[in-house]
Amino acid sequence: MPKLKTKSGAKKRFKITGTGKVMYAQSGKRHGMIKRTNKQIRDHRGTRVLFKSDGDNVIKYFLPNG
Repeated sequence: MPKLKTKSGAKKRFKITGTGKVMYAQSGKRHGMIKRTNKQIRDHRGTRVLFKSDGDNVIKYFLPNG
């Protein structure tokens, strides 16, 4: 059996917490801020936790060694 490789794009986008949850940065903050409302800009600050089923898939398929 060959070694499982971690997807390098997923390494940059996701972080696994100590309890096994998957954190991700929120989208929609790269450009075009002038057309977004201030509420949208505020609400997309920081990071969020993926839903459990999605997080399990990320760990299984994209971050097997993480």
